[in-house]
Amino acid sequence: MREEWTPTQAQFDAFARVSGDTNPIHVDPDFCRDTPFARPVSHGMLIYARLWHMLARARPGARHRMQEMMFPNPAYADEALVLEIRDEGGAISVRAARKADGAVCLQGRAVLE
Repeated sequence: MREEWTPTQAQFDAFARVSGDTNPIHVDPDFCRDTPFARPVSHGMLIYARLWHMLARARPGARHRMQEMMFPNPAYADEALVLEIRDEGGAISVRAARKADGAVCLQGRAVLE
């Protein structure tokens, strides 16, 4: 399953409020100007939440037994991501990449019950 999603700064801000992760790297553009990213970056778990939504649609009632993931590149507000999940027999691979340049922002796998 594959779909596109374009996260917004409003979603970063809302996720920060709900999760309690108010790290300025996600929510403060002024702070971010002086970082290597130059602008706010998505929470990795916000991206995974979107992937989990895809998993839940593909496998209604499924529950996590285990997950592992890495975040090799940043995802930014207002830049499209391509989200993918693939059944690999016993595990589900998950991946999010920036549409513009293909840079992988999240990769991992989940084992479901």
